[in-house]
Amino acid sequence: MKTQVAIVGAGPAGTLLSLILKQRGIDSVVIERQTKDYVLGRIRAGVLEWTSVEILRAAGIGDRLDAEGHRHDSVKISWRAQDILSIDFERLTGKPMMSYGQTKVQEDLYAAAEREGINIVFGASDVEIHDVTTNSPSISCVVDGEQERIECDYVAGCDGQHGVSRRTIPSELKSEFEMSYPFGWLGILSETPPLPYLIYANHENGFALCSERNPMLSRYYVQCPLEDTVEDWSDDRFWSELTERLPSSVASELVTGPSIEKSIAPLRSYVVEPMQYGRMFLAGDAAHIVPPTGAKGLNLAIADVHYLSEAFDAHYGGGDSTKLDGYSETALRRVWSSVRFSWWMTVLLHRFPDQTPFEQRMREEDLAYLTRSEAAQRSVAEQYVGLDL
Repeated sequence: MKTQVAIVGAGPAGTLLSLILKQRGIDSVVIERQTKDYVLGRIRAGVLEWTSVEILRAAGIGDRLDAEGHRHDSVKISWRAQDILSIDFERLTGKPMMSYGQTKVQEDLYAAAEREGINIVFGASDVEIHDVTTNSPSISCVVDGEQERIECDYVAGCDGQHGVSRRTIPSELKSEFEMSYPFGWLGILSETPPLPYLIYANHENGFALCSERNPMLSRYYVQCPLEDTVEDWSDDRFWSELTERLPSSVASELVTGPSIEKSIAPLRSYVVEPMQYGRMFLAGDAAHIVPPTGAKGLNLAIADVHYLSEAFDAHYGGGDSTKLDGYSETALRRVWSSVRFSWWMTVLLHRFPDQTPFEQRMREEDLAYLTRSEAAQRSVAEQYVGLDL
């Protein structure tokens, strides 16, 4: 099998890249080690920057997003279960953001890929990437028990934090930056009407977040110790703890009900530099991980794909490889900006096990300053809705 761009990973980054390349006349093959049902079954983020919305629309998959996505013009932050700050995105930046689950984004991408006749190979095992420092890279894998090889011009590594792409870069040629946080998020999905707004909470018991997936599907989180298990958290315990961490005026609006999904996720910040090695380019979780506090993970993956697809288009369309050569430097500027914002939001809103009363008062003063300063609110709003590409 031969192609121009071989893409490892059929998550949002890999599928979106293949779709944009197809629309620009660039051939690709996508290799995914999991099944299609497995990829679609992963529960992930659901907040899209407006730039991400525009990129998805331009790729031809905006119809359901516009019909079913829920536009948010602001976000609320509470602390001490009493103070509430509302940051008005639309007024401060001229941009809203969109609540639309990543699972739906993936469904839309697969439907578009099928319409476009894009070759996605699911269930590929023993994936290896070869010769990316030469002019003839290739990928080998096993599909349905048969050994396969894909010859290509370039490789796009979109296979996440556990994939083979990042490991292909020799350890002496990459730098890895990492921070693991000493707590996790217990998240539930509930088929109940969500609150009409997003609200983050800083409370002495820990962080909480109320968000939505659609008008009858709510997504809620509470901070919990890493050693906790899902079995430690009954629905009654979850609702009781969530209610306690919210101001009474907010808690009174909650509609509770049985959870239909419940999971605990650790929080981590990670970046690898560079995001390219020879003729291989990393995008999405293969290159960076952010805690979900800043709602940046999926949006960073979409931005990476934008930069990489523009670079491939310039190369194949006009013979200009400048953007390909500079892809890592370009992408990392946005990556580090988003990593910093996600880290700051995480520190601001969570309780750390060794946190002192002084540190908590500093967090509360940060929140009070946000209340008093429109300039500070504008800074947060610009970063939350996403800076221009």
